[in-house]
Amino acid sequence: MPTQQFADIILTQYDKGILLKCQPQAVMDESLCKNEFNVINVYDRARYQTIDGFGGAFTEAAAVTLAQMPPEKQEEALRLIFDEDSGLGYVFCRVHIGSCDFSLENYSHADTPGDVGLSKFSIKRDEGTLIPMIKRAMVYAPGLRIFASPWSPPAWMKDNNERNSGGRLLSKYYDVWARYLCKFIAAYREHGIPLWGITTQNEADGVLPWDSCVYSPNEERIFLRDFLGPELNLSGLSDVRVLFWDHNREKAFERAMNMYGDDEAAECAEGIAVHWYTGDHFNALSMIHDVRPDKTIRFTEGCVGYDPTFGKRESGEQYAHDIIGCLNNWVSSWTDWNLLLNENGGPNHKSNWCDAPIICDTKKGELILESSYHYMAHFSRYIKPGAVRIGATTYTDRLEVAAAENPDGSIALVLLNRSDVNRKFVLRHNGKGVPAESPAHSIMTIII
Repeated sequence: MPTQQFADIILTQYDKGILLKCQPQAVMDESLCKNEFNVINVYDRARYQTIDGFGGAFTEAAAVTLAQMPPEKQEEALRLIFDEDSGLGYVFCRVHIGSCDFSLENYSHADTPGDVGLSKFSIKRDEGTLIPMIKRAMVYAPGLRIFASPWSPPAWMKDNNERNSGGRLLSKYYDVWARYLCKFIAAYREHGIPLWGITTQNEADGVLPWDSCVYSPNEERIFLRDFLGPELNLSGLSDVRVLFWDHNREKAFERAMNMYGDDEAAECAEGIAVHWYTGDHFNALSMIHDVRPDKTIRFTEGCVGYDPTFGKRESGEQYAHDIIGCLNNWVSSWTDWNLLLNENGGPNHKSNWCDAPIICDTKKGELILESSYHYMAHFSRYIKPGAVRIGATTYTDRLEVAAAENPDGSIALVLLNRSDVNRKFVLRHNGKGVPAESPAHSIMTIII
């Protein structure tokens, strides 16, 4: 007698208060595979990139906010983020090098002008709240991978003599800046935090009112090829991966072609990092992959604006839409912006307030889980590190889907319905099918 195959369905209808709720287990039936309409197919013979995991950013804002919560709420927040069973199961996270907009003020780790020997270099500020938060997270996620991103070199290394407002790294300090970045990596390793990788510059084309620095395509290529890449090797850090660009997708293809057109520069880069702030442009990622299938593509930042009313379904839908689009176009990891923020969407030294999946109400000592938390969990909790994206097709573009085979052989299909209509479908896989319905404005994860 053939062995029965079951499908486990987890559903979120945020507006109705249905959050990550297990539905009745369904039996997959061979007879349903004859159906030709309203079908979603999963093909495990079509195999694509390995998915290294999901995560968010350790920022000074997140660390300070966490420290302001009652001890039991601090532990609850860390569990909600990092526990692989009851939380988001984050394993691929980011940290800033020096200050970013979600720091309490501008600072660098070498603020003494002209200190080209970096004799005054220090990460003492990070030892206050940022490093302790990371160390506590590592208890929940022992395999945590962290990459670091600089928002700006010290002001004295730049042509505008400030951390903010763009500006450029002066060419005479390329070597000093490369040594600075390597000293940061080494200092974190001394604290027991082995950084997995580094990006050359956060938002390398952004002239922003907060910490920022602009590199032309050629400037970034030369800095990586002639300075950062060689310095990592000289410093015994050749195992540290380097991602470039770290900015929006609409220019990612041009940036990649410039870097990959130089064999020596390309050799220094593991891949390209992208953000979402100028729209989808998902097909640009597949174009990059088609040119250099040996290189990775990683999503390294996205967030939505602060809204004091909280509880907006749309932010969760935006997260899910982007993750599906990224996964289906060769992205290997997806990293959110701030892990958590306070009730004002901060703190932030430039009033650039944002939302986060977890909001800590520091006045009431309570945690608020935004829609983005629940939508993110449909991916990060069920698509395990090391999963491989597999083929999936759908009968309508009103249902967005992505599928992955986990290391244990289970398959996770995530299905997003952003429309106002309930949509019935039959999920087909390997000669069997299961009927289901996707409610309007819902997200489902189906495990088979």
